[in-house]
Amino acid sequence: MTTDNIFSGLKVVDFSSFVAAPSAAVILGDFGADVIKVEPPSGDLWRLGNHAPPQPYAKEPYQWHLANRNKRGMALDLKSPDAQPILERLVKWADVLIVNTPHPARKKLRLEYEDVLQWNPRLIYADVTGFGDNGPDADLPGFDITSYWARSGLLSMTRDAGASPTWPVGGSGDNATAVGLYSAIVTALYRRERTGEGSHVTTSLLAEGVWSASVSIQAALGGAKFYAPHDRKNPANAAQNVYRAADGTWFVLIITPDKFQAVAQAIGRADLLADARFTDPKKLAENRPQLTAILDELFGAQPMSHWYGVFSGLHVTFGAVRGPEEVINDPQLRANDIVVPLEGAGDNLAFTISSPMQVKGVAKVPARRAPGLGEHNEEILRELGFDPEQSNGFVTSGVVAGRREAAAK
Repeated sequence: MTTDNIFSGLKVVDFSSFVAAPSAAVILGDFGADVIKVEPPSGDLWRLGNHAPPQPYAKEPYQWHLANRNKRGMALDLKSPDAQPILERLVKWADVLIVNTPHPARKKLRLEYEDVLQWNPRLIYADVTGFGDNGPDADLPGFDITSYWARSGLLSMTRDAGASPTWPVGGSGDNATAVGLYSAIVTALYRRERTGEGSHVTTSLLAEGVWSASVSIQAALGGAKFYAPHDRKNPANAAQNVYRAADGTWFVLIITPDKFQAVAQAIGRADLLADARFTDPKKLAENRPQLTAILDELFGAQPMSHWYGVFSGLHVTFGAVRGPEEVINDPQLRANDIVVPLEGAGDNLAFTISSPMQVKGVAKVPARRAPGLGEHNEEILRELGFDPEQSNGFVTSGVVAGRREAAAK
């Protein structure tokens, strides 16, 4: 596989599963890297995510294609001693190796950095863990909801006063972590260009979650005094709140002090600027519920289209709260190549989400479906230097599997 792009010629072996680490490989592939996805003979469980509530149900395995598009597929049983020659040649072939197997299992599979370094000292070995390599919980399994959201504190901050923690959007912490791992890989590749040396780079769902929550976590480190959890009817600042338009659309509104006068005039309530309840800071603190109630009634009298015109005309920061089925129709997504065509994934899955960065003047590789289980076994084994007899032996012994499956299902 060759493309004329930033990472053309870069060889990546992706041993990881589910979302965070595989998605880092997707970003490399978007810019031309040749990525081989290596799964166990039973397959990555994320192939079945479209049938696992509370994930939205669909006929096509949309999560699988999102996290594994543009990759070649190999099914390899690393538990078999006979897999070692294949593993060795994959490592020697690769510039980047990505893994997220928990360390205890990784040691048994002889897939730790120390195990593979002997074969390729220029290798960029990249891994993701739930909670980091050290500490009492280093070996605990982690998913984004436990490591990224709950343990980092994010889940305690993304709710209103009196509400229980909610269940966040599936894969959201994973995909944020994928960008972090991609950044680490690119940093290591730059270092290799300068020194010729490989690297072991890593991040964790916990580290990425704390980074996402870092404004609040840094405040706690500095002994800051926290306000009570957000209460929409009695917010810490009525000019930074969530309101509802007449058509039922909720929207987030942020009015900076320099915009107060213009907004008050535009919404027909210039009188609020002279209202003693709201002009004196002490009285305003006492009357925040009253101001919020006034704004609730006012914003509830017109549809979102009206307020869109008002706020955008004033360059006020605002955003309508959209559901997934509305988001996909947002013209900004296609205008900015956030949503792009996906080839070969089925009639019901003609588009996918591109990785969230662009290099001006460089077109990303067109998105193509994720591989079937072991779809490219024969091709990859041949590239690694195994002859047909050896390849057939691997199939017969069960070291590789699924080689005749030609489509992602």
